[in-house]
Amino acid sequence: MEKLLFKESPHPDEKQRLQLSKQLGLHPRQVKFWFQNRRTQIKAIQERHENTILKSEIDKLRDENNVLRETVKKQSCPNCGLVSSSQDTISASNEQALRNENIRLKAEVEKLRSVIAKYSSGTSPNSSSYPSGTEQESRSSLDFYRGKCGIEKQDIIDVVNKAMDELIQMATLDEPLWIRSFETGRQILNYDEYIKEFCGGNVNSMQPKKSIEASRESAVVFADLPWLVQCFMDVNQWKELFPCLVSRAAAVDVISEGDGSNRDGAITLMFAEIQMLTPLVPAREVYFVRHCKQLSAGKWAVLDVSVDKVEDNIDSSLQNCRKRPSGCIIEDNSNGHCKVTWVEHLECQKRGIHSLYRTMVNSGLAFGAKHWILTLQQQRERLVFLMATNVPTKDSSGVTTLAGRKSVLKLAQRMTLSFCRAAGASRYNSWKKIITKNGDDLRVASRKNLSDPGEPVGTIMSAASSVWLPVSPYTLFDFLRDENRRNEWDVMSNQNRSQSIANLSKGQDRGNAVAILAVEAEECSKMWILQDSCTNGYEAMVVYAPVDIDGMQSAMTGCDSSSIGVLPSGFAIHSDGAESRGFVISSKDEEKSSEGGSLLTVVFQVLLSSSRSSKSSSSSMDDSIDSVESLMACTLHNIKTSLQCED
Repeated sequence: MEKLLFKESPHPDEKQRLQLSKQLGLHPRQVKFWFQNRRTQIKAIQERHENTILKSEIDKLRDENNVLRETVKKQSCPNCGLVSSSQDTISASNEQALRNENIRLKAEVEKLRSVIAKYSSGTSPNSSSYPSGTEQESRSSLDFYRGKCGIEKQDIIDVVNKAMDELIQMATLDEPLWIRSFETGRQILNYDEYIKEFCGGNVNSMQPKKSIEASRESAVVFADLPWLVQCFMDVNQWKELFPCLVSRAAAVDVISEGDGSNRDGAITLMFAEIQMLTPLVPAREVYFVRHCKQLSAGKWAVLDVSVDKVEDNIDSSLQNCRKRPSGCIIEDNSNGHCKVTWVEHLECQKRGIHSLYRTMVNSGLAFGAKHWILTLQQQRERLVFLMATNVPTKDSSGVTTLAGRKSVLKLAQRMTLSFCRAAGASRYNSWKKIITKNGDDLRVASRKNLSDPGEPVGTIMSAASSVWLPVSPYTLFDFLRDENRRNEWDVMSNQNRSQSIANLSKGQDRGNAVAILAVEAEECSKMWILQDSCTNGYEAMVVYAPVDIDGMQSAMTGCDSSSIGVLPSGFAIHSDGAESRGFVISSKDEEKSSEGGSLLTVVFQVLLSSSRSSKSSSSSMDDSIDSVESLMACTLHNIKTSLQCED
């Protein structure tokens, strides 16, 4: 009873203490001292947690300092000690990156060949134990790396079963395992209690050179339980469900199919690259086993856990992140909704993080449970609005048919998926750091599209820059998505106003919408702008691309939009991570906050050449970099001027 009252009121007044003392048969002074001791205990746990974060940040800063020191040494002339000022072109950088990737892939091929030869051929190719071609083809890839890593299927199942028990307890137990912070309302894992509960009190079981991130969040999601479980077990559906977080993913091997009818007991070895929507935060690459299990008639668990030695065999360079038992418990609410309790528990290599995002990453917000569960809610709501048949007219202005609405929403979703892929630090992007004329940090990358019909064919340049602005995320998001103020920041519009052709709602928050805009300028007479704005309680995006008017009108009538090529640019917005303020990005009046700062990432994509075979010269590449640098500087200047936050 005391703990329940403590959650409601950690500072009871004299009347409350007197009432509680009567109920418990204690002296009021005993009740008073109990609350004092409880507050002291929780404060001590919070201080230890904060000290752990600070120590981790100090270690990261020290590592970052060593890296910078080594970089300076490498760039210095051994004779005179001066730093070289030469800078490679983007094309040279890309070619070198491709050569390095080619070398790495060749090494992987040779490694797999040697493993296959070792575990397939026996003593010699002529040996009677040598398997037939059919037998080799039927073998799972797990058979090849199992021997090298010493991992048997039963060993993996044992790890999974133990991890599932831990996940269930992590998702259901409260105090003293999880303590809610007074200041932020977030749940903090009490590591003293965790080690006692799950590690037998063995402190050495925690990796000393790794930072630990643990978080838990619960929410109701508009989804059927079987559909949600299927999405988690299908790697492509899972990736599409979390486009801003999962930049690459693959099912490496199926260890157990489970029950074919509902996937109960299925176990899959998976790979994922997890990112933030900025090139300044390194992406996290992780191998893990995913397992789903039916706990009761209306309750399932989906587990993620890394298994020792798997990364060593596949790619030892990817040991920068491991999953302790993580995942979610999904409970059916019998009304088309599910309650999802998400636990995210990671061990990550200590790495230098850019100062802009250090607070968010080190606090666990960047890749924590709240980020995952809010993204799940948002994407599921988008799907509900996509499939809806009873859409009010006010939520679908400018598009008269359901088929047209669906076609436009699908095109906008594909555009945003492309933007998410282009905005992060994924291996998909070979970012090159450029120091601009005014000292800003600009990242540039180029790639070739030879066959994807979803974007223009040819050589594409991407440019990204992340900055801090002293305005709330809501204010920034509302400004950037407002078609009536687009001319204030959009350099390409030449200060001409935009006219709304259509506006389609795709969520309850009015900030979640797709708009089709026409710029009132002669040079834009053949193009419209497709804009997709997205927001949840963690991040927001405003993504846009010019689209041929004929193609857009065709989509609005209900024709297939999959062949319309789009090359998106846009903005990703995050809170600066200062937890003393409300951590909300929303268009709901009751959730607005005028305090706090924002982290803004601006991404531009430009088609340099429409030829499949052309190779850009160094001079043309330099000219393109200068142009995109100017575009970035002007856009940021316009945004700061309009929001009255100039440097």
